[in-house]
Amino acid sequence: MVKGSGSTYRPHRGAKRGRGSSHQGRGGRGARSRRSAQDIDDRKPDSVVDVEESEEEEDGATDSGSRDEDSAPELIIDVPIAMWDFDHCDPRRCSGKRLARLGLIKELKIGQRFRGIVVSPRGTQVVSPADREIVVQNGVAVVECSWARLDDVPFGKIASPHERLLPYLVAANPVNYGKPWRLNCVEAVAAAFYLTGFKEYADHLLSKFGWGEAFWKINQVYLEQYCQCGTAAEVMAMQDRIMQELERSYQQSREESAAGYGGDLLVENPNR
Repeated sequence: MVKGSGSTYRPHRGAKRGRGSSHQGRGGRGARSRRSAQDIDDRKPDSVVDVEESEEEEDGATDSGSRDEDSAPELIIDVPIAMWDFDHCDPRRCSGKRLARLGLIKELKIGQRFRGIVVSPRGTQVVSPADREIVVQNGVAVVECSWARLDDVPFGKIASPHERLLPYLVAANPVNYGKPWRLNCVEAVAAAFYLTGFKEYADHLLSKFGWGEAFWKINQVYLEQYCQCGTAAEVMAMQDRIMQELERSYQQSREESAAGYGGDLLVENPNR
């Protein structure tokens, strides 16, 4: 679960499901080699979690939606990824739990402090390209919980100096497909990576899900516009323009549909 920077807009009506399994982003665009982002430097601390980490989960399960891992070495994501998991979701559908089984995300205990970007409803500004250096040094974390049980989450015990919202994006996950703001765990982490210039990392995480390529296809136009911004304020301004355009398109579509429907009724009754 992740909350965006607004919640009043109507569900996205024009999005189409991505088809096929050859999307360029599956496993990272271009050659998938063992490498890290070029600008990851030696300034990262030994740990971005303030208390000792528990042992990594030993799970050899692989995802049926991922590419053939024998063809190339696995991409290394060289920044921390973490989550606070409140076990609200069906384990079979929980994207956070799947990432944990694959060793791609670290589970945090309630009360643990995370020094990187935390996508949270408590955020007061959106993720933007200006957050790149924070991600380079300290990574990204999310809150894994149900949208229907937000009041049960002790957000006061989930601390970070860099809590953030996400701008307008549309969910592609099977539970909330086509709904604005209703991103799940992997979509939220991927969105944060896209917005801070780590597209390879975002594509790699989404490649672990059969529906993952649809997230980029649905949101590509929005993400590319956000990435042209430099600050959180500019991202918010871009979001406002995007939503205004969506509203205009929606109203125009309704008017055209109403005109067409009314016109069909203006015919002579052949039964007279």
